Amino acid sequence: MHGVEFPKSLADAITFDAEDPLAPTRSEFDLDEDITYLVGHSLGPPTRRALDCLRKAGEVEWASGLVGSWNTAGWIDLPPTVGARIARLIGVDASDVIVCDSVSINLFKLVGALIDREGMTGRIIVEAGEFPTDQYILQRLAQFSGVDFVRTEPGAGPDSFESGSVLVRSFVDYRTAAISDVDAIENLARKHGSAVVWDLSHATGVLDLKLADWGVKYAVGCTYKYLNGGPGAPAFIYVDRDQVVDLETPLAGWLGHARPFAFEKIYEPGDGIKRFVAGTPPILSMSALNGALDVFDRVALGDVEKKAQRLGNMCLAAFSRLGLPSSSPAIGTNRGGHVSLSHPEGYAVSRALAERGYKTDFRPPTTIRFGLSPLFLGYEDVWKTLEALEDVLKTEAYRASRFSIRSKVT
Repeated sequence: MHGVEFPKSLADAITFDAEDPLAPTRSEFDLDEDITYLVGHSLGPPTRRALDCLRKAGEVEWASGLVGSWNTAGWIDLPPTVGARIARLIGVDASDVIVCDSVSINLFKLVGALIDREGMTGRIIVEAGEFPTDQYILQRLAQFSGVDFVRTEPGAGPDSFESGSVLVRSFVDYRTAAISDVDAIENLARKHGSAVVWDLSHATGVLDLKLADWGVKYAVGCTYKYLNGGPGAPAFIYVDRDQVVDLETPLAGWLGHARPFAFEKIYEPGDGIKRFVAGTPPILSMSALNGALDVFDRVALGDVEKKAQRLGNMCLAAFSRLGLPSSSPAIGTNRGGHVSLSHPEGYAVSRALAERGYKTDFRPPTTIRFGLSPLFLGYEDVWKTLEALEDVLKTEAYRASRFSIRSKVT
């Protein structure tokens, strides 16, 4: 648990910024100075390097190199190359991560492979509080595969372990930012001969993850939140090298073949994690992601996590002063990189803040999330956001009719 030290005033926030080892990374983001962006856990802003790599991939490698860029620009090797860079951020071996497809598809592939493995009985477990796509994908996979599907109450998934079952669990809860008890759940899974697939979507890039040390064998995650890979950026799969040899993906695509350019009729899985690649990788998106990851080469994840906790504590203290309930873990308790508050008119409040330049995130029915990305947010930024929140509530500015009009994407 990190200490509970955090800014208690604007002057404190300015002092914390002056001493922040991550402060220089703000200049690496192409972000309007008039915007305070607190939705990094839904879509991170672009780094300058990401945009440079995207332009190069489109304007030089694609426009001039054409099909030859699969070789000359190394396009064909991007899935394992970018995967190796993410591996460092989650604390596993560089050869055990591959970037491909989306979280939804990767869940289908990985869980499908696990329930088909010899000795598995094929029971899929998910908790009712999980992100909806995880629940949808797993229920449909169970129907296709003819295995049992168990949806438990939030927090009760491990209670349904039996020999050969597979639990999918978010490392960080997408609403509350509560962190799962990895040790307890993994130990229980081993005791029952079961497997856990961790969804790292709200954890990668904001927490100091050490999956190998914690005994984690399987995980998926997205790259467009704290990794700032861009809208629709590809996801990743991690499988421990000692486990992957026994797994066969249910979506056997040509680039996961041992010899994809031999164009053989019968599928033979590629070595290691490569077998989980299905279709052709999205090169433009992957190039942008590769550039975005450069910023992590110059920071310590321990500093990132520490700052995220301090920013969260500062927000929770303000929520308490304003009488706003929060479902996030209390001050002094480790959590993910966001905090949530509840207000009956949460959507309108979020829109009123956005009009003032403070971008937050809304989740129905009443939750406003503050995404606290330590790489581009300063303590003063967040303090002023909290001041704006207080003013919006005090003046009831959110009651203006324009703030109640729902956009298609909230």
